[in-house]
Amino acid sequence: MSQSAWRTVFAVLLSCGVVGAAAWLVFFSPVLGVRDVAVSGNGDLPADQVRLAAAVPDDQPMATVDLEQVRRRVAALRQVESASVERRWPATLAVRVVVRRPVAVVVLTSGQVAVLDRHGVAIEVRQLAPSGLPALRVDHFAEGDPATRAALAVAAGLPGDLARRIETVRAGSPEDVSLSLLDGRTIVWGGAERTRDKARVALTLLQRPADSYDVSSPDVVAVK
Repeated sequence: MSQSAWRTVFAVLLSCGVVGAAAWLVFFSPVLGVRDVAVSGNGDLPADQVRLAAAVPDDQPMATVDLEQVRRRVAALRQVESASVERRWPATLAVRVVVRRPVAVVVLTSGQVAVLDRHGVAIEVRQLAPSGLPALRVDHFAEGDPATRAALAVAAGLPGDLARRIETVRAGSPEDVSLSLLDGRTIVWGGAERTRDKARVALTLLQRPADSYDVSSPDVVAVK
């Protein structure tokens, strides 16, 4: 074999060696392994609980982490509404979560109280209702029940200065939502649409003494 041929063979072997070393470094070596799982957006949910759910071993090569599987494991936490996962080279896995926000409570047949998010998911179950959340009153409580969904949509959309005055959110149907205030007054809300407009009008009307305020059509209101 000529000298030039040997040089060619040597160059090919060298290239293969470089590629093989790079592949080993990326896919098999702990050098580019996971050193940290950075959690954000978790609020009161402990970051260690999110890391435990992510279940990513220390030093696992970053390139071999199945991001979708990690996302699904984190999203399965009861307190998590959604999650996203991304690689941040060289050694960090970034997990961002959106936690469920409590908007109402419902009394269960057991006598315990479930804290609900806007979708009707029970974030937690307690013996006593936490303060500051209205009680949900519907005929057939269920995540997919239209009246339940409407009532929770209204509760989730209320501004803070109105929400903290509400004792109960009732719904006989999706178009028959009403709010019972802590002081005994009632707001007839109607459907879940135009919540911002209805809230603005309701806050203005509450300055007038009355027993009932109808904002189901915020353009034409009634006070009784």
